[in-house]
Amino acid sequence: MLLPDVDDISKWAVIACDQFTSQPEYWEKVEKFIGYSPSAYRLILPEAMLGEADVQKISQINSAMNDYLEQNFFTEYKNSYVYVERTLLDGSVRRGVVGVIDLEEYDYAPGSESKIRATEHTVTERIPPRKAIRENAAIELSHVILLCDDDRRDLIEPLTLSRHSMKKLYDFNLMFGGGNIRGWLVRGEQSRALSMRINSYIKRKSKELSVLFAVGDGNHSLAAAKACYEAGLTSRYAMVELENIYDEALKFEPIHRLVKNISVDEVVDDIQKNICVKGRANEKNSWPINFYSGAKSGVVNIDKSKGASALIVLQKYLDESEKNFEIDYIHDLDALKELSSAENSVGFEMPPFDVNAKRDFFKVISESGVLPRKTFSMGHAQEKRYYLEARRIK
Repeated sequence: MLLPDVDDISKWAVIACDQFTSQPEYWEKVEKFIGYSPSAYRLILPEAMLGEADVQKISQINSAMNDYLEQNFFTEYKNSYVYVERTLLDGSVRRGVVGVIDLEEYDYAPGSESKIRATEHTVTERIPPRKAIRENAAIELSHVILLCDDDRRDLIEPLTLSRHSMKKLYDFNLMFGGGNIRGWLVRGEQSRALSMRINSYIKRKSKELSVLFAVGDGNHSLAAAKACYEAGLTSRYAMVELENIYDEALKFEPIHRLVKNISVDEVVDDIQKNICVKGRANEKNSWPINFYSGAKSGVVNIDKSKGASALIVLQKYLDESEKNFEIDYIHDLDALKELSSAENSVGFEMPPFDVNAKRDFFKVISESGVLPRKTFSMGHAQEKRYYLEARRIK
């Protein structure tokens, strides 16, 4: 593990490259803020900046990595983890452990039976820019968040109790509303104990689930790492932050569906006919889904026998429908209601990810494979993982 040894670490850590993709002004503000200071910003390529000069930018990124290594900007901690506490703007604290996974245990392909899988459909077109950076990179930085189904809270939570005995590596406020982040070095006996707990978790959960770890954020970067490893270009291992899906500070926000350019009554009637329960609906046989269209609103009761979740059933219907309509994906419920007021539009409100949804999350993936695209968002943009730790991959 490499930690930056710099004068101002708040200028080092920057948000994940796939955030603020429609707001290049955010990244321009980042560049102005860091000035000439060493920064992870010089080691990544924000998606908002993708364009014709990518080859030159990637070459500059790889050169900057080599320069930082040669100038000893990093302190190396071998055979260790980092325990992380991220205080979000609402005051909640999200806990995680930074370590590595074996890429031979990971696969994002639909129908995969690997122990580490993507949660949502992977868009292969998003992989090449990340692969182009990594294949000639000396180090990696990671915004990958890996989820575990640790209902017993055996893996990460014990570190919270013992952090007073560990070396604190950093404690600072992240730029532009990212909250506070603190990290402690997990090594020696504590590192061995954590590895043993992980092995026990794997043994226990293998009896219940076909997938043991699920990629919550950063899957396309992890897919690029897999591609580079399979091509013999970089390390077999990739850095991630492991978080427990039962962590109360880990927020899953539903992404709603807006269907446009349709006859609303025709589509709602067709949904009622094809994917809803017939007769009396109740909590045992159906999922109630609210819909909005102009001043009109109502409920469709999705038949539970049709799939593992309401969203899976509805998205499958929308994907396979022969009707000529357009689908948009909306994060905010008020925005959904406003947009569904447009002519020939209907919005479907996806259910929140409550305690029950978290409990069933891994079960759904085990039974149904990867979830439909745009199933959920793990918190708001400023709550995503910042690049901080690094690791040699060559």
